[in-house]
Amino acid sequence: MNTKYIDLINQTFDFPQEEFTLNDNNLKFHDVDLMKLIAQYGAPLKFTYLPQISNNIQRAKGWFAESMRKSNYKANYNYCYCTKSSHFKHVLDEALKNDIHIETSSAFDINIIENLKGDNKITNKTFIICNGFKREQYITNIARLINNGHENCIPIIDNYEELNLLTSEINKKFKVGIRIASEEEPKFEFYTSRLGIGYKNIVQFYKDQIQNNPQVELKMLHFFINTGIRDNAYYWNELLKCLKVYISLKKICPTLDSLNIGGGFPIKNSLAFDFDYQYMVEEIINQIKTACDEAHIDVPHIFTEFGSFTVGESGGAIYKILYQKQQNDREKWNMINSSFMTTLPDSWSINKRFIMLPINRWNTTYERVMLGGLTCDSDDYYNSEQHINAIYLPKYNKDNSLYIGFFNTGAYQETIGGFGGLQHCLIPAPKHILIDKDEHGEIKTKVFSEQQTSEALLSILGYHKNQNNKEINNIYKETANV
Repeated sequence: MNTKYIDLINQTFDFPQEEFTLNDNNLKFHDVDLMKLIAQYGAPLKFTYLPQISNNIQRAKGWFAESMRKSNYKANYNYCYCTKSSHFKHVLDEALKNDIHIETSSAFDINIIENLKGDNKITNKTFIICNGFKREQYITNIARLINNGHENCIPIIDNYEELNLLTSEINKKFKVGIRIASEEEPKFEFYTSRLGIGYKNIVQFYKDQIQNNPQVELKMLHFFINTGIRDNAYYWNELLKCLKVYISLKKICPTLDSLNIGGGFPIKNSLAFDFDYQYMVEEIINQIKTACDEAHIDVPHIFTEFGSFTVGESGGAIYKILYQKQQNDREKWNMINSSFMTTLPDSWSINKRFIMLPINRWNTTYERVMLGGLTCDSDDYYNSEQHINAIYLPKYNKDNSLYIGFFNTGAYQETIGGFGGLQHCLIPAPKHILIDKDEHGEIKTKVFSEQQTSEALLSILGYHKNQNNKEINNIYKETANV
């Protein structure tokens, strides 16, 4: 009778997979022995597998190159990484090994760009696509970057006032893009994205503010929808509307030569994940080329802004099952030695699913459980894994520790969780490890950050040790005087 956890996985999914294999009933991730990692660094543990960042960038570049070759598409493809997915230096350093460009979304992003330039990681020829609603500091930082010679910095106009704000601080000719305010899916709470300028208003905006302005050159039309790149009627309909605007603009604006189709490639969130990236890219390229050919205009250079796709599949989190609580006849709660709300905030805030697998004991019998975090908050749990809407794990055994891993968690979790800051119920942020390969393909690891200490948290809260002791002594003196 097939009652072991490995039997469940083999019956449900194609296994092993490219990134997940077994070694002596223990899980390996991209050939990294996770039990050895736990033995060396302990748990809870966060990790970033850096080679996967380059791997995904090269995959996307290959899909676009192949699609453009098939369609005889006579323009360039530019891969941009949107920093908001993960701003960490080790992420940018790895991504920039692959001849890519960068998309920014706020003022301090420009400081990161200047730091990267100082380290010779990027040059003035690197495209810096500046998205987002631009407050005063963001405008000032963009202007400084352009005034200092970054010729390929392209602010994307998000509202009617931004162009005037930029021209007042930039002292030379510069390029801009315009973001389309795409319509949201019918089931969405709002009809139109809050970002960008409406389809019907873009051509008139160009005529009013850019066409006769000698300081400004329109370079790019920017298109992005919230749900990302999906093979459904909604996506193709919005892309078609975008192409109509591009064609209308191109006929009166010869400098317009680039179309930014944003980001939104999905990442693997289940062992059953199936998405035909090559097909989607071929369809996008084909539709753009067909529309331009019918309008007798040159096809645009294509820009994408992949964030989660770039970094998401590089990340993971490992926890130890501390204890099991049988709360009623049906509910068994496996308690982890950390918190989902603090370490995987998307699982709590937007019910995001990640791949969840045990690290060890694959050859033991399994049971249906729910996973609970350490905080005293009733929302600190995880039960959305795609095992028929249930979580199955090797049976709890207090004498044989069970470790579990969450994978493809590399996008947004650290920044949304407030890396290095306060954590809910003061549960400390876990140790974070960077995993890389040397020139011989051997795995190497190093600690990026240690587990958060009580001193670090108390310092943020204002409980400085010396000051606190002094205040206590003063209280004692005042009490004695009374």
